[in-house]
Formats: sequence, C-alpha cells, structure tokens
Amino acid sequence: MATTQYLLDASRMPKHWYNIAADLPSPPPAVLHPGTLQPIGPADLAPLFPMELILQEVSTEREIEIPEPVREVFKLWRPAPLFRAHRLEKALGTPAKIYYKYEGVSPAGSHKPNTAVPQAWFNAQAGVKKLTTETGAGQWGSSLSFAGSLFGLDVTVFQVRVSYDQKPYRRALMETYGARCVASPSNETAYGRAVLAQRADHPGSLGIAISEAVEIAAQNDDTKYALGSVLNHVLLHQTIIGQEAMLQLEMAGDDPDVIVGCTGGGSNFAGIAFPFIGQQLRGGKKRRIVAVEPAACPSLTRGKYAYDFGDTGHMTPLTKMHTLGSTFTPPGFHAGGLRYHGMAPMVSHLKELGLLEATAYHQVACFEAGVLFARSEGIVPAPEANHAVKGAIVEALRCKAEGRSETILFNLCGHGHFDMAAYSNYFAGKLSDQSYSEEELAMALSGLPSVPA
Repeated sequence: MATTQYLLDASRMPKHWYNIAADLPSPPPAVLHPGTLQPIGPADLAPLFPMELILQEVSTEREIEIPEPVREVFKLWRPAPLFRAHRLEKALGTPAKIYYKYEGVSPAGSHKPNTAVPQAWFNAQAGVKKLTTETGAGQWGSSLSFAGSLFGLDVTVFQVRVSYDQKPYRRALMETYGARCVASPSNETAYGRAVLAQRADHPGSLGIAISEAVEIAAQNDDTKYALGSVLNHVLLHQTIIGQEAMLQLEMAGDDPDVIVGCTGGGSNFAGIAFPFIGQQLRGGKKRRIVAVEPAACPSLTRGKYAYDFGDTGHMTPLTKMHTLGSTFTPPGFHAGGLRYHGMAPMVSHLKELGLLEATAYHQVACFEAGVLFARSEGIVPAPEANHAVKGAIVEALRCKAEGRSETILFNLCGHGHFDMAAYSNYFAGKLSDQSYSEEELAMALSGLPSVPA
C-alpha cells in the first residue's frame, strides 16, 4: 500500500528555530522610529515585548535554541504529520505528487500555537502578568489564550468586529481557555472610541485591533503585547514547520519542486518556506516558492513596497513592507486571518530579492478548492488555508497540462471546524467575491509616511 502519513518521533522534533536573517544576500531595511526616522533600538520595543523576544527580533544567528519547557508543551501535538494527498492527486488526474504539512492537529486547530507558546513562556519568565493582542478569524487569539492558560497569564484579545460576528465559536474557544475577547473597534481604548465616533458600524481591521492592543500594553507596566504574525521573531518560531517537513520528505524519499503557502501577515508561509529558501541560499536546490493571498486584500500583488505603520492608529514603528496603506480597511471576506494591510517585512524583502512569487485568488474559488480537498482528503480547511489549497491545485493542474511530474508541498495551516457558517454560505450561494475600493486603496497609499530614501 502507498504510504499516506509520514510521522516523526518526538525525539526528532527540532531543537532550534531557523533564522533566515543569517543567510540573506543583503539585510532587510532597518525598522525606524516614527518620530526621528532613525533605526530603533531595544529600548524602543521594551514597553511592548520582553527582552528575550526583542533579541530574537534582531538576531542574525542561524539557529536559536527552543527552550526545553516550550518543547515539552509542543509535545502535545508536535511533530505534526505530513500527508501525501493521493486522493486529491487522483481527483485532479495530475502526474504531480502533492504533500501537505497539517498544522490543524494543535489544540487550537492551527499553526499559531507554534509562536503563542514561546511568546507566553518568555513573557512569564520576564514576570509579565497580562498580555494583549489582536486577532482576525480567531486562530491567533485562541492560540494565545491557550498559551496564556498554560503559564498563568491574563489575556485580552481584540477581535476584528466582522470576524467577531462571523465566528462566535472561536470567541467561545478563547473564553474556554480563560481569555477575554473584545470586539474591535471598541470603547475600551481611546483609539477605538475615535474610530467608532467616525463610523459606529465599523467592521474593524487587524490594523485597528493592533492599535487597541498596543495602546493598552503601552499604558500598563504589568502588560505586554503579543503579535501573531509579521514580526521576525514570530516568523522565526514558525520555522519548526518547514524543518519537520524536510525530515519527513526525506522519509518519503522526495524533495519539493514547488512550495505553496497562504499569506496574510506571513507567519505560516514563512514557517513552511523559510527553511527551504535558506537551504537554497546556502547552495541547495532551487525551488519555486509561491505565496497565495486573497484578491480582496492583495498586499504582495498590489501593495507598494514602502515604509508604513503596522497599525492603523500609528502607534508602531515604521517597517518597510508591501503595504496597501495602514488606513486601508479590507472588505469583510471570510478569511479573516488574511485581512491585513501589510506583509511581513522579511517576506516582503525576500520578494524584492526575487526569492518568491505571489498570486491572488478570490474567496469563492478558494472555497471551491477547499471543498474538493475535503471531499478527497477528509479535512475541512480553514478559509485562510483554502488559499494554499487553491494554489497547490493550480500548480498540480499546470503539471497535468505540461505532462510534468513535479513534487508540490503546501502548508495546511488550520482546520475550518469553527468556520462552518462560511461553508454554509458557500453552499447556499450566499458567498460572493468581494472587491476593495480602488479609490480607498489610492487614498490609503497616498497617506504613506514620508521617509527619505
């Protein structure tokens, strides 16, 4: 019988995170203080993050040790399985071999605990008592809630209003773990009240929710801020995904030609792709790396590579990234975890270096791909993960058209068990492809900060 699952023994779980900064041909642009436009230092980040995470953010060491207490928690679900998608290959009639790394086996149902657990642990070690954060669909919020419960941290999650309304069970999961979930924009912060004063029914955005969480953390000495994507240390923590996949593909006697990941802020994409890109930068096999984003929020394919704020309230440092403008509010499509105006600076830098390519798809086509995957492989993907499924299917059909037997690897970053309302809408024909306003995009991009070249 053909092998379907490739399982690593817990003893082979990676002991280090991989830091792609060590292998870059040129370093990414500096992070700037918005007031002075000078590179920021550790002291500028200290109100938000514990020092260990700040050191990881700026490190150029290739390997950073995963603390043993963190690895012990990881053993609840890691190493995560790698699957060969035999039934999907057959359904597509493709000569391509398709593998997927499945991160939905974590307690919270996605890849997000890979960084939530270490972030919570480092904060607890530093004596922090409370964490604030933002979340879109709720994958990150539920993961940090889970991690906070393990290490005795009080967690407050600002969830984007449209997702707060769309996904009540994700909110219930956060509360089950002991966190408090607040719809954003809210009346709990000065920035939230200012947004609501302008538009009482504002659907919210990740940029707004970040501003609210940062405001609370900056004003309270016992509180720090945790971020689920975008920053270097978050992407670093996710590289355990790609490192495990490398070992599992060796077990399969295979090596990917194409690697696909969905992209919103960049964390799961970095997790699967960075170890392979690093291998290539050190003289290894050259592969195609494909980032798939939503057509309604296309930062990599339509955004401008420029310095911008990571939040809508302009409380964060300036980072150079592919951005739609910090004031851009994406439409309320169902992949809430991908509704972010900017892309991780490190992912953006790699695109500028020509090390990855980007494409965008509308949500109906992505749900269609997710349903085909579910009926072939049995797993119902999260709406975010459907973008990676769609990207992998496109590559497999290309191989069919070209008569090429390539190996495709993608990251199935989470299950969709809390997203069934979206699937119900899809089957009822109520799910439409939403487009952003070109006028709003132009206005948001016109407001980018002025930073001398």
